[in-house]
Amino acid sequence: MIATFPGLIALYCLTILHVPAGLWSSAALTDEPLFDKVPGIVSYTFRREFAKDVPGTLDRIKSLGVTDMEFSNLFGQSAEDLRKMLDERGMVCSSLGVSYDDFRDNTDEVAANAKALGAKFVRVAWIPHKGQMTLEKITEVAGDFNRRGRHLREKHGLIFCYHNHGYEFVPHLDGTLFDELMRQTLPEDVSVELDILWVKHPGVEPETILEKYGSRIKLMHLKDLKKGVKGDFTGSTAVENDVALGTGQINMPAVLKAAKKAGVKHYYLEDESPNIQTQIPASIQYLKDLVIESDR
Repeated sequence: MIATFPGLIALYCLTILHVPAGLWSSAALTDEPLFDKVPGIVSYTFRREFAKDVPGTLDRIKSLGVTDMEFSNLFGQSAEDLRKMLDERGMVCSSLGVSYDDFRDNTDEVAANAKALGAKFVRVAWIPHKGQMTLEKITEVAGDFNRRGRHLREKHGLIFCYHNHGYEFVPHLDGTLFDELMRQTLPEDVSVELDILWVKHPGVEPETILEKYGSRIKLMHLKDLKKGVKGDFTGSTAVENDVALGTGQINMPAVLKAAKKAGVKHYYLEDESPNIQTQIPASIQYLKDLVIESDR
């Protein structure tokens, strides 16, 4: 009987152990972690450190408890040598970021590097363009994404993801150019790495994109936008506007709940600021402290 009623168990323990009721909160009994994993990290966060010392930087990242990497630069190493360093530390590379031109023109070489690293995903994070993004450019890019994404999937068993950067959210018809890109690309060949700062910066709530596109969003960059910053469609903001998770404008609990429902596979911390020594540990601790609050 007692085993089926957690409240009675708590009362029994309080009585036997003489613990004051106020010290045994209902949260301790019913709340559960909202983010129940250790996030990965994007190599760009530690770009200055990697440029000087690759193995030492991997050691530093591992000391934070992080074992999942997304590389967008090999930092002078071969993919094979970098994979060896990861293996020696019990770390993995799950995603490789490359330029649009390499993705389009050197697809097999990109695939070879991704597979040598052990990555399952290939990501492009910037569409070369001048001025404001246009429908014509989106249509051109969608064709490249479909063709090269299909090549990666069929020939190499890899998943292509496009990483948004803010300029795609220019209004278009009853939505945005991001919506148009999603409409013109094939879900089986083109997935998304959602950078939540670059959704919020142009004025869109990341959770609404997660709810709308669901399982097409395979990867996520976890970052927060400084309070008071008003964004635009340039895809650019001062690096100091990257702040520790939970201290900026983004409703992180709502985003993480929507991401879990969407089935996001990998989460990567990205912080472009010069304050990563304090902000990355603070972001990790913030994620650890988040809980799903049960009804009282």
